[in-house]
Amino acid sequence: MAFADEITVAALEADPYPIYARLRRESPVAWVPAANVWFVTRWQDVEFVSKNAALFAAEVATSPVERSMGKPTILTCDGPPHDELRRGFDQKYKPRAVSEYIDELARPLVAEYLERIARRGEVDLMAEYFEPLSSLALARSLGFDSVDVKTLQRWFHGMAIGAANYENDPEKQAISDAANAEVEAAIIPIFEKLERNPDDSAMSRMLHDGMEPGCTRSRAFLLPSIKVALLGGMQEPGHGAGTVLFGLLTNPEQMGAVQRNLDGLLPKAVDEGLRWIAPIGTQMRQATQDVELGGVTIPAGAPVASVLSSACRDEARYKEPDSFDIHRTETGHAAYGFGSHFCAGRWFAQRLIPHLLRPLLERLPDLKLVPDRPPMFRGWEFRAPTTLHVAYRPN
Repeated sequence: MAFADEITVAALEADPYPIYARLRRESPVAWVPAANVWFVTRWQDVEFVSKNAALFAAEVATSPVERSMGKPTILTCDGPPHDELRRGFDQKYKPRAVSEYIDELARPLVAEYLERIARRGEVDLMAEYFEPLSSLALARSLGFDSVDVKTLQRWFHGMAIGAANYENDPEKQAISDAANAEVEAAIIPIFEKLERNPDDSAMSRMLHDGMEPGCTRSRAFLLPSIKVALLGGMQEPGHGAGTVLFGLLTNPEQMGAVQRNLDGLLPKAVDEGLRWIAPIGTQMRQATQDVELGGVTIPAGAPVASVLSSACRDEARYKEPDSFDIHRTETGHAAYGFGSHFCAGRWFAQRLIPHLLRPLLERLPDLKLVPDRPPMFRGWEFRAPTTLHVAYRPN
């Protein structure tokens, strides 16, 4: 039996990195029956698949994202529909736009949550800081101003189960379907308000930008992509920040260096954390014809996972790739993907993560992991510490 045939979803959820390392050595392009998809695991091949739309289309017949959220989504279409969806997102999430509002958006939220936890002396930062702040900041930028944080987090965890349901487990799908129905019910009245009274939110821009006066884009056209944005945007900054902090806490020399030079080294720590444990694991594609890659033939119509998290640990590109090292000389990572489907929220995440980390490191400089409550990482499509219990001197 080939190694790929032995892979289980449970093993991927527990820790995919040893599995990816063996696949890179032995079967860099391999059909993985448990996940119903071809895995492409080496950097060079991952980049090729993600950038080559002629051979690998974004629309995938078996996509768990489309099964859960509908279609088209910004992740799962090419050509004019993708350009149209991307245009709406880019108006709010391109670098210059993000730089104009991120401070005003993030600073008061971070201050509120930091004040709430600073006097306690011990806290689970994932549950009480990183996840809620990431969810609130993204939701506010989209236009979900009145949705409470507990609802946002419930939506995220429910939608994530469906988006990662490659094995098409009916119990997982039922959880996802319930969450997506809640999201749709919440979006409709927001659409109605924004159609009449546009504002500067991302949802408003998606409805109105580039349209004739009095016209808006179809709700049905936008709805799936808004759900994708909620899922990815709520997840990536908070989970990325938690991973970065874990990397620093388990490498005291690097933590000390960052604390002494936040301006110079915190951005490097953020990039290294995203490389080390990519919050989002894959870009999905479908072969448009038989394609020879990595010594095998991927048949036409087959679903293909460009495994970004594996590319980020490719030994051919990085020295000691399994180590968290803010001083490494290799630059760049694949965590935001490649090609025209490069993460639309990249600049939002890239700016929000330091906003989450810097005040925390300044206010609580003696952060330590709680010895008897070590973090546990879970997931292969969405990976992050499930908890991050830290202790510190209350202030």
